[in-house]
Amino acid sequence: RGGARVHSGGKMASTAAGKQRIPKVAKVKNKAPAEVQITAEQLLREAKERELELLPPPPQQKITDVEELNDYKLRKRKTFEDNIRKNRTVISNWIKYAQWEESLKEIQRARSIYERALDVDYRNVTLWLKYAEMEMKNRQVNHARNIWDRAITTLPRVNQFWYKYTYMEEMLGNVAGSRQVFERWMEWQPEEQAWHSYINFELRYKEVDRARSIYERYILFILLVLVHPDVKNWIKYARFEEKHSYFAHARKVYERAVEFFGEEHMDEHLYVAFAKFEENQKEFERVRVIYKYALDRIPKQEAQNLFKNYTIFEKKFGDRRGIEDIIVSKRRFQYEEEVKANPHNYDAWFDYLRLVESDTDAETVREVYERAIANVPPIQEKRHWKRYIYLWINYALYEELEAKASKRTRQVYQACLELLPHKKFTFAKMWLLYAQFEIRQKNLPLARRALGTSIGKCPKNKLFKGYIELELQLREFDRCRKLYEKFLEFAPENCTSWIKFAELETILGDIDRARAIYELAIGQPRLDMPEVLWKSYIDFEIEQEEYEKTRNLYRRLLQRTQHVKVWISFAQFELSAGREERLPRCRQIYEEANKAMRSCEEKEERVMLLESWRSFEDEFGTDATKERIDKLMPEKIKKRRKLQAEDGSDAGWEEYYDYIFPEDTANQPNLKLLAMAKLWKKQQQESEAAAMDPDKDIDESQT
Repeated sequence: RGGARVHSGGKMASTAAGKQRIPKVAKVKNKAPAEVQITAEQLLREAKERELELLPPPPQQKITDVEELNDYKLRKRKTFEDNIRKNRTVISNWIKYAQWEESLKEIQRARSIYERALDVDYRNVTLWLKYAEMEMKNRQVNHARNIWDRAITTLPRVNQFWYKYTYMEEMLGNVAGSRQVFERWMEWQPEEQAWHSYINFELRYKEVDRARSIYERYILFILLVLVHPDVKNWIKYARFEEKHSYFAHARKVYERAVEFFGEEHMDEHLYVAFAKFEENQKEFERVRVIYKYALDRIPKQEAQNLFKNYTIFEKKFGDRRGIEDIIVSKRRFQYEEEVKANPHNYDAWFDYLRLVESDTDAETVREVYERAIANVPPIQEKRHWKRYIYLWINYALYEELEAKASKRTRQVYQACLELLPHKKFTFAKMWLLYAQFEIRQKNLPLARRALGTSIGKCPKNKLFKGYIELELQLREFDRCRKLYEKFLEFAPENCTSWIKFAELETILGDIDRARAIYELAIGQPRLDMPEVLWKSYIDFEIEQEEYEKTRNLYRRLLQRTQHVKVWISFAQFELSAGREERLPRCRQIYEEANKAMRSCEEKEERVMLLESWRSFEDEFGTDATKERIDKLMPEKIKKRRKLQAEDGSDAGWEEYYDYIFPEDTANQPNLKLLAMAKLWKKQQQESEAAAMDPDKDIDESQT
């Protein structure tokens, strides 16, 4: 029952608590982040700092007698010993203990502590250093020597012990002892800085021979031990000899270094230093040889500093030729890098070849040309070959003009023509250049064979024209006729070839053949420039003074086209052809043209015709004909029309000029309406002027 009561009581208590109101939490109005943000680390750091500030300072203890001092020492020693006993491996506790004993001038006790610490960890470098420094500070030199000897015996690879030991002996004036320590150190074959420290030590005491022997031992150590030694050690040795005026020894060191590194591990810094040494000795030819030797063997991308120094040297001591050589070498390096990065960069090849042609021998130029033409375009499309083909052309021209090797030139042309995919495309200029080369070599059959092969394999307009021009220069007119026939069979729509063929026959005096060629030409169903062909035919008949045939040609042309320029040309022909009836004939042509062009939609062409007619009447006509042509001239009016965009939406309005011809009866009502509109506008202006001037209105009413 008791348990039940408790349970029920708990239930009532929870119900009562549920009925209590929960207090309202204050709402934050501004939820934006504060300008200054505080991190958790900052809070912890500030708490720690304040905690330290709150600690009270330790009380000052004044020791008045010996017993109190001994008691203080006992307490401190017990504290130190307890710390050491808790953790023997923490060396800082040992060092603090020993330094405290040292501060009390208890040197023996401090030594004992250091020795105990060394038994715990004899590999700790700091422990040895503190121990030796304590002995040196208290002028215990022999003890310090003993400690340093033990240290370098125990840990011979710690360079700091050796530096401190030699420095101590040198400060004590024990030069022999310091040298002995250095000798012991060198037996361990330390790093290069140790050798240089030993050398500098000997130089401080003017022992140059000893320093040289140390350098020799170091170089021997490099040769025997190091696989890839650094070149700076050789340079330091050579500069040491140079500084002490042993120039022959310095040169020998540089030569040994060059021989040691060979061509596999060449370094530009060695050659720059060697060249500067020779420059200081005024051996300029030696300098030039060193630079050229290095530039020929070191990869170009690793020789930038070498190029720079060589350029400076040539500017200082070289002539113009030497400066040009170094500049050319630098540019060659740049072009080599470009063509190596992109072998199909033909512009870079052109620049490279132009540079090589200007400064090197024929074999080098041929080698570069062969490398260039080996980069054939990967795609057989003409646009990719347009730059490449000029490599072959330049190669052939170089062999012919510069190298004077006609046999190699022929081989270049033939190799290029074999390489071209003639079934897909060809280059007419290549065939023509080859033919012209054979003609210069007085080998006409080979030239004709080449051009005939080109026309058979891949006929082109340019090939036909070049072949015909060649035969014309040779005055082989029968061959020209045959070539023109082949040309016109290949391209019957080419008006220029018809005209040239006819002109050839005209020059040869065969007028009937020329006329027949023109007739065949205008009878072709498709022509590229028919207007040029008709004009040439008409001019041909005019030159032959066949005016009736010329008129017939104009009539035949007008049956095909009613272009205004044809009518104007016809009229001008009639004006210049006849002598007696030229004016009536010309006027009649203008009349016919005007009637024919009434139905023409292009009103500008009709206006051109009337203006030409008016200029004719102004020069040759009477007053009546001038008045008549003035009545035929149209009126120019401005109109507006609606524009539409490509999507069909309105794009606004635009103004344009239209012409209204008096002869067009369909436009007469519009003209009448336009005249009435003008009259109405004039009346409106007069009424407005009358309203502005009342006195004038009164006078007019009285009148």
